[in-house]
Amino acid sequence: MNGGTGIHALIWLLPTLPLLGAAVLLLAGRRSDRWGHLLGCATPLASFALAAAMFVDMVGRDAADRVMQQDLFTWLPVAGLQVDFGLRLDQLSMCFVLLITGVGSLIHIYSVGYMKSDPGRRRFFAYLNLFLAAMLLLVLADNYLGLYVGWEGVGLASYLLIGFWQHKPTAATAAKKAFVVNRVGDMGLMVGLMIMFATFGSVSFTDVLGGVDTASGGVTTALGLVLLLAACGKSAQVPLQSWLGDAMEGPTPVSALIHAATMVTAGVYLIVRSGPIYEAAPGAQVAVVLVGAVTLLFGAIIGCAKDDIKKALAASTMSQIGYMVMAAGLGPAGYAFAIMLLLAHGFFKAGLFLGAGSVMHGMNDETDMRRYGGLRTFMPITFATFGLGYLAIIGIPPFSGFFSKDKIIEAAFGSGGLGGAALGTVALLGAGLTAFYMTRVMLMTFFGERRWGAGAEPTERPGGAEVHPHESPGVMTVPMVVLAVGSVAAGGLLAIGGTLERWLAPVWAEFGAAAEHGELAVPVWVVTVVTLAVVLAGVGIAWRQYGTRPVPVPAPARVSALTVAARRDLYGDDVDEAVFMRPGQRVVRALTMLEDKGIDGVTGGMGALLGQVSVRLRRLQTGFVRSYALYMFVGAVFVVAAALVGRA
Repeated sequence: MNGGTGIHALIWLLPTLPLLGAAVLLLAGRRSDRWGHLLGCATPLASFALAAAMFVDMVGRDAADRVMQQDLFTWLPVAGLQVDFGLRLDQLSMCFVLLITGVGSLIHIYSVGYMKSDPGRRRFFAYLNLFLAAMLLLVLADNYLGLYVGWEGVGLASYLLIGFWQHKPTAATAAKKAFVVNRVGDMGLMVGLMIMFATFGSVSFTDVLGGVDTASGGVTTALGLVLLLAACGKSAQVPLQSWLGDAMEGPTPVSALIHAATMVTAGVYLIVRSGPIYEAAPGAQVAVVLVGAVTLLFGAIIGCAKDDIKKALAASTMSQIGYMVMAAGLGPAGYAFAIMLLLAHGFFKAGLFLGAGSVMHGMNDETDMRRYGGLRTFMPITFATFGLGYLAIIGIPPFSGFFSKDKIIEAAFGSGGLGGAALGTVALLGAGLTAFYMTRVMLMTFFGERRWGAGAEPTERPGGAEVHPHESPGVMTVPMVVLAVGSVAAGGLLAIGGTLERWLAPVWAEFGAAAEHGELAVPVWVVTVVTLAVVLAGVGIAWRQYGTRPVPVPAPARVSALTVAARRDLYGDDVDEAVFMRPGQRVVRALTMLEDKGIDGVTGGMGALLGQVSVRLRRLQTGFVRSYALYMFVGAVFVVAAALVGRA
């Protein structure tokens, strides 16, 4: 392990640059309105350039010499707990740093055009910079406490960005919902820190992950479960998924940043980084697999019924992250595949969200796909880039989703037994549903008859303005083109010859883990063919339903029970309300009554009793000397009488 020499001595600059940009933009105030967006773009670009140089340097080193550790200062010099504020740049964190700064920079550039007319653009870029700085700290910290600081920073920045248009009640409510739900998950990480300190006397990755073998099975299982709870909150996995769809109330670049390069990937990073804990706790590892499998279906089903283009993509994110979590639960055999899909997803999902923003830009901020149609001729660049992202996410070769998602399906089937067969089937079904809802998005948006403008059914549009679809400016389309290229190339570059697996292998080997791939009962090409057949079936069903029939502008009222449930997010909010909110309200009312009638009643009663006693005793204080003399005489008589009776 290198202490950080040469260019790697500048690791601290990676999160500091965007943090400095956020500080300048917030402190300078309106004086920076004219150039704030330029500084906002410059800082992540500088971090990306620095990260790229570090990557080149890291590739040139031997595998054993690629881990860079930088201790900045002693944070907690407390007896029994010594925590240094340090940064760790290894192969795993390097993947995340390049993704965060690279895709994040493109989203910043896109935002210059998207937020051009917004009076709060400078503040928006400050929040974007803060978001990137927090996420970079999260993935670069060399201990769980530093990770926790970045974790909470991401939560704060997401609250500020989701509720950026706080004048909209829906945006303010969505921001509060995301903040509260994530606080539930954050309690898991907080409890995990306590368990680490109590068990290992340390919160550093080296001490905790290297000392897992010394802990009991109960401790490692508990630790794995609370870390999974934390991951569910940040990565919107069941049962803490309800905030993700509502988060679409923020500006579209926020959706791209949260759903592609930053926040939702934090949970995957936490699970993969904590791999030795889960390998020592099979029960917690099974829980990770189940959460991922349930969520990938959960999100895919919801995505099939959403008419809001951003919410359909949000449901897709939930599902794709479910694939990653499921792969991470398969142990070292699935870690690299989870990261492979995560990196590919960063390109195609960011591109899809920016494409959705481009469509909204040309449609007066309309998000209902039932009011789109035929836009491919009006927005050719948006159509082409969105289409490439579409082909990538459904897994058509040779696009990135094919190489990454197919590997997870193979790993699921290869995990063995009935469980492996069930997981593989779930993953296959998810692939088919993904093909269906993403084809639905493509057809309803870019194909078919116009459902806007002259001849379209009258509908209420934002601001009542006429719709004149047009292509977005170059500052928005160029980032979309770059992301589309990544959607095409990323998967192949990462998968060819097991490149990413070899790159990440030393991260697991440091703690004695090695990837052991299960044996498939059939040749790999059979799984590939079956997967492609399922994907094409999903495309065909969507084409039959939305490509050969007119799309009604008002959503049909008479639909199946499953469609109704999917439109209501499979009753996620209803369950939360019934299981948590209503009982919580009753508990609060009971505690309030206990305080008012019980604690306050007893306290008030004692005060009243003492007051009454005081009133009566006060009457003995007359202020007349003769009365006091009489009292003294009577008292003396009683004393003398008592003495005489006692002598007798």
